[in-house]
Amino acid sequence: MIFGDRNRAQLRASYLTAWRKFRAGVPLEPLEKQIAAVIAEHPEYHTRLEHDESVIDRDFTPETGQPNPFLHMGLHLAIRDQVATNRPAGIAKLHAELSAKLGSVHDAEHRMQEALAASLWEAQRSGGLPDEAAYLERVRRLSTGRN
Repeated sequence: MIFGDRNRAQLRASYLTAWRKFRAGVPLEPLEKQIAAVIAEHPEYHTRLEHDESVIDRDFTPETGQPNPFLHMGLHLAIRDQVATNRPAGIAKLHAELSAKLGSVHDAEHRMQEALAASLWEAQRSGGLPDEAAYLERVRRLSTGRN
């Protein structure tokens, strides 16, 4: 697990810390650099992360109508880690194909988030591990346009 045994508040606080250090020009640890890079690509979250400490403890549920910025950014980080390690095998190639098709790595990650979230949800529901083959097929369909 990328963040070890941190609880939700600690994990979220690490996002705020990384962003504040980045904005202040303070040297960042490697993981903080990754977090700050994702945050930098999401200006819609900047004000909240810079001025709203309550975001650390807030529940982002469908009923609130507010997307969970930490889930969204965490999925970006997960996909980037998958691509960097090519785990599951083949994901880096599919990511490159989808990025080329969409003309943007960031847009490809947004599309891939849907596939990753579905795979994680299914694994949670079944109490098992994510089905890597099903996940890869979902991403493959994104890049080929097949449903």
